[in-house]
Amino acid sequence: MHPLPEPQAVTAPLSSAALILVGTVPQDEAAHATVREFCADLAGLVRAVGFREPSAALTCVLGFGAEVWPRLFAAPAPAGLHPFVPLHGVHDAPATPGDVLFHIRAERSDLCFALATQILAALGPALRPEWEVQGFRFFDNRDLLGFVDGTENPTGPAVPAAALVAEGEHAGGSYAIVQKYLHDLDAWNGLDTAAQERIIGRRKLDNTEIAEAELPSSAHRLLTTVTDDDGEELQIVRDNMPFGSPAAGEFGTLFLGYAADPAVTETMLRNMFLGDPPGDYDRILDFSRAVTGGLFFAPAASALEDLAESAPAPAPAAAPEAQAPSGLAIGSLRSPRTG
Repeated sequence: MHPLPEPQAVTAPLSSAALILVGTVPQDEAAHATVREFCADLAGLVRAVGFREPSAALTCVLGFGAEVWPRLFAAPAPAGLHPFVPLHGVHDAPATPGDVLFHIRAERSDLCFALATQILAALGPALRPEWEVQGFRFFDNRDLLGFVDGTENPTGPAVPAAALVAEGEHAGGSYAIVQKYLHDLDAWNGLDTAAQERIIGRRKLDNTEIAEAELPSSAHRLLTTVTDDDGEELQIVRDNMPFGSPAAGEFGTLFLGYAADPAVTETMLRNMFLGDPPGDYDRILDFSRAVTGGLFFAPAASALEDLAESAPAPAPAAAPEAQAPSGLAIGSLRSPRTG
């Protein structure tokens, strides 16, 4: 097997700060050209901003949605790239507008902020921001519900195996599913610790698993464990971040899952929102509401530079409309001559 092309910073370690920006691209050729050219410029921009504090490990992953891919690139779209599929159960997972994803990470929030500012300045009207989240690490990698988040992430060689496409034209790339969740902390904190633990499937203090026999089938840990036909667990790489505004009463989690196959993440979400078995949905959704949803593909770093030169062929010009004859002829309303 050939070595994978160098990926973008999909498999980078968890960071102390992150900024996630999702935007749409106007349907005009000038905007398409600007975004396409930016693919080759992003790495240099990250280096320029990050050089001021190399130890902060500034990175940025750029991904594209299914609808914008053929407008931007001549290269065939990745096989698993499609619009985010909304889910409708007791609670909904909506699909929201998004052509482009920027996932910026660093050990300092000011670098994330500076890079996002430079990205928007470089793209100008070619990118219309749809939503943004500035995330932070909360204590010992906990979410704002008080539980450690991302415990089931793979480690070592299992990380690229879970996150990166292994072969084919899009090897080294990764599928990213992104959702913004808002928490009802008053209602959540109204539960006692034991009730919270049964919903999550872990002990709150020490993060240890609760035995499956002691849990309801709707426990979050059980519904988000996905296996193949041989019983082997299928993994994704989560890079979730808490975010919020105490003054605005907004508290949430940004879910971002990288996967070699988006079907793994989609199965987890179906289990959560629709239930496994159907109807037995994840009770965490009674307290945590999804307000965005998008699916993107982040090409390998080398492929990203190649895509800058991969403009699709221009659409063929429309054929001119046939001109109507200037006078009336056969079949006209003129009466036939007589005499």
